Formats: sequence, C-alpha cells, structure tokens
Amino acid sequence: GARRLHTVIERVIEDISFEASEKSGEKINVTKELVKERLKDVVEDQDLARYIL
Repeated sequence: GARRLHTVIERVIEDISFEASEKSGEKINVTKELVKERLKDVVEDQDLARYIL
C-alpha cells in the first residue's frame, strides 16, 4: 500500500527533488510520459499488480 506508493512517487520525482533548490518558484508538470520513462525499469522487471492500490 502506502510504502509501495511512496516508492513509486520517490522514483518519479527523484531528479526533480534533487534539483528543486535551483528551480525555486518554477512549476513542474508530471506528465504521463515522465512517469512512464521513470518507471520503465520497474514496469519491465516486476509485476505491476503490486503497485495497484
């Protein structure tokens, strides 16, 4: 549940979080394409049913 969701979100925004101080005040759109790109390794290697809430 919550731990898996946290892991997914953490993976999606990892780079964004790292650069956050440099992008103060900017809006960042998390698109479907961004999520797919960041989770492609997870999608290829694991059963997605584990991430369905």
